[in-house]
Amino acid sequence: MSYLFPLFAILFWAGNVIVSKMAASAISPTAITFYRLVLALFLMGLFTARPAWRNRRVIWRHWPKLALYGALSSAVFQALSYRAAETTTATNMAILTALIPLLSMLLSVVILRDPLTLGMAVGGVLSFLGLLYLVGQGDMLSVFQHGVHLGDALMLMAALSYALYGVLLRHWKVPVPAWQSTFVQSIFALIYMLPLYWRVPAAQAALDVKTIPLILYAGIFSSVLLSYLWIEGVHRLGPNRCSIFINLLPLFTAVAAFVMLREQLHAYHLLGGAVTLAGVLLAQTVQRPLFGSAGAIHGRSIQARSAQP
Repeated sequence: MSYLFPLFAILFWAGNVIVSKMAASAISPTAITFYRLVLALFLMGLFTARPAWRNRRVIWRHWPKLALYGALSSAVFQALSYRAAETTTATNMAILTALIPLLSMLLSVVILRDPLTLGMAVGGVLSFLGLLYLVGQGDMLSVFQHGVHLGDALMLMAALSYALYGVLLRHWKVPVPAWQSTFVQSIFALIYMLPLYWRVPAAQAALDVKTIPLILYAGIFSSVLLSYLWIEGVHRLGPNRCSIFINLLPLFTAVAAFVMLREQLHAYHLLGGAVTLAGVLLAQTVQRPLFGSAGAIHGRSIQARSAQP
């Protein structure tokens, strides 16, 4: 039963990728990020504002870190994801997003001095080759000849942003409860997005029958309910087991994209995605150290004290 929490969280995350694609032709990425944050803050505020206010002294001591968390997880990740959706497929977005666990591990080696494992080394190479095949649409050399597609590059940057967020959560260990942390991070993200939102033309920020359902999904399902499911899943199963569920994201997204967006699934999606995800899974499961002793290995995970894809 506990496995249903991360499973449904990933289902909602896949839905968020589909919403991002649908929003690409309907509303500005800046506008939907802003509206999403407003709605999410309103809903979280109903049960989080008072506890956060009572805990304001602790929050105030750590506000610079929470501000950076908000920038990486809610502002940069979301805005880049919506922008990427304008020029890449939902399937590509999901595969690149599923790299977050591997990217987090690699960043942990640099920032936290975590030992490099055999799984991370081999998995990193596998995932890199899979990505070359994927973004090159079956021609690995085309990436070096013509460069990376803009949408794929933006999505990779978004994944790096969220991976760095997860590593910094481990590094600083801010003593603020998960929901309060998410709430304060979202406040800072809204502050960052406000001046950008003011510059969006009114026609690209319109609230109508086409955009309101997208905003409702992003604010309710992708922000609040997904956060609850992921936090509860981590509490019940632990972060390591929960992070493995992210590998299901490309599968759920590809099926939904085929049904709802009529996206075509090509051989390079299947092969490139499979090799990429195999590398991620290898990094998550093979903990043998590349150098040194096994005793030097300690827990690595995507810290999910807040999850806002």
